[in-house]
Amino acid sequence: MSTRCLVNGRASPQVAADDRGLLYGDGLFETLRVIDGRAPLWAGHMHRLSRGCERLGMPAPDTDTLREEVSALTRDEGPSVVRITWTRGRGARGYGPPASPQCMRVVTASPAPVLDPDWSAAGIRVRFCDTRLAVQPALAGLKHLNRLEQVLARAEWRDPDIVEGLMRSMDGAVVCATAANLFARIDGVWVTPSVENCGVAGVARAEVLAQWPQCRVGTIEMGALMQAEEVFLSSSVRGILAVGDLAGRRLQVGADTRAMQAHFAQLLELGA
Repeated sequence: MSTRCLVNGRASPQVAADDRGLLYGDGLFETLRVIDGRAPLWAGHMHRLSRGCERLGMPAPDTDTLREEVSALTRDEGPSVVRITWTRGRGARGYGPPASPQCMRVVTASPAPVLDPDWSAAGIRVRFCDTRLAVQPALAGLKHLNRLEQVLARAEWRDPDIVEGLMRSMDGAVVCATAANLFARIDGVWVTPSVENCGVAGVARAEVLAQWPQCRVGTIEMGALMQAEEVFLSSSVRGILAVGDLAGRRLQVGADTRAMQAHFAQLLELGA
């Protein structure tokens, strides 16, 4: 399956040159795994999208329409990755948003990536990025369209053996990976970084927290992370990525990580 696209329900790869999503990053997006037209984490993605619209002061999309379009693009196509982009639409020149926005939606579908089996068996290799995440509570947690921090961070390495890079806040606390959330077992306690000031509140992260209510949400300093017993990353597309090499320190894939891997493999049908 090649990439397929609907713009406001029409099979077109074109958007208006004056769309505010293109001009200012004025919008939101969701990236989700779909199997035969069904998205296992659909409710979580729609909840985050709706909350994001509330915080940005823009209308929310009709989720039934989105579901129909996602199903149409992925039905009988096998495992797919779908991106839903929702912008404030076209507007006059300048930052001021239109009083009555005509929002634009773009739905694209591509084949789901085939994950390296070694990632599951031995864990992935990750590094620390130099690019920091700016503190902005008004946008923290949102999957908004401005991802320049992540673009700069991902441009820091080209080694194909390094799967992800960990990003820190301006004060040095570890927040997330470029495209995943972080979980670590430190001194026997599982913790995931807070995303109240920066970072994205991942849908897969929410699923892990629902399964593990004992997991603490807090601050992870770099030094403490380097002493962790287990580390994994969560992604709604790739599931649970166990970390086997943390900036040169070898880690074992522990029982807790294996259990969460198994949960997501079944939930997302990663063997499909």
